[in-house]
Amino acid sequence: MPAEQTEPSRHAAGGHARWLLIRVLAAAAAAGLVTSACGAGAVFRASPASPGTASPATARVTTAPQNSARPAATAAGAPAASRAKPLAGKIVGIDPGHNGLNGTNPEYIDRQIWNGREWEDCDTTGTETDSGYTEARFNFNVASYLRAYLRRGGARVVMTRPSNHGVGPCVTRRARIIDRAHASVAIDIHADGGPSWGRGFTVLEPVADGPNDKVIAASVRFGRDVRSAFLAGTPMRRSDYYGHDGVIFRDDLAGLNLTTVPKVLIECGNMRNAADAALLTTASVQRQIARALDAAIIRFLTRR
Repeated sequence: MPAEQTEPSRHAAGGHARWLLIRVLAAAAAAGLVTSACGAGAVFRASPASPGTASPATARVTTAPQNSARPAATAAGAPAASRAKPLAGKIVGIDPGHNGLNGTNPEYIDRQIWNGREWEDCDTTGTETDSGYTEARFNFNVASYLRAYLRRGGARVVMTRPSNHGVGPCVTRRARIIDRAHASVAIDIHADGGPSWGRGFTVLEPVADGPNDKVIAASVRFGRDVRSAFLAGTPMRRSDYYGHDGVIFRDDLAGLNLTTVPKVLIECGNMRNAADAALLTTASVQRQIARALDAAIIRFLTRR
């Protein structure tokens, strides 16, 4: 019958239409695939195309590279931040020896204090080069450079004097300033006034004296770090006139006797020697010394 003959025709027409629709959807899916390859992967994942028809290439595109990279960048960023601030949470004490106006008040600096073993002067004027460049100035310059480097590394820095234009404080007071700050480590910065023929630096390390008993071993380790950093990072050689191989133990200095934190004193060179003096009085060498001390402090405080 005509009616019966037209029904299959409708089915045939409908099947053809569905076939055309599938072709259109396939083309759209292909277009979506190209869009994903240009970085809009979210568009393709949101399309209704069946995941069962996806090819291996399609499966790779659906994994968004930018998302998978984020955790790796975060993981890599944390160590980078840690390296940038290796001293975060640490307290470092710096004692720049003497002071610029100590010579103007002998009554103050000559008074006697107990250093833990014996009586000694409250402080001294320090030494100077033949041209009159003072040790107090050198000490404070190096300390100021070092303070800046340490702060960049995240440390809180405690200094025993704020400038080079004062008198004192006494060496006992300097020790208390650092002890009461509960410093993680401390360095006393000096330059020596040795014989004119002698050259080089010396690390002065403490001897057990009661208050410092618990930090002797740590101080010796720190002293090794300072010695190594000086040899690697400065033009200063080991002393050829004082101590042995760049190290000496001292039991007559208040700063070392009274310390309750790991500490050493560094005689950075001999200001009475012309060659050493020429180095010690230049800003570039003072910065090198400060960087070496910074490196030693970082090594000591971050050692596993």
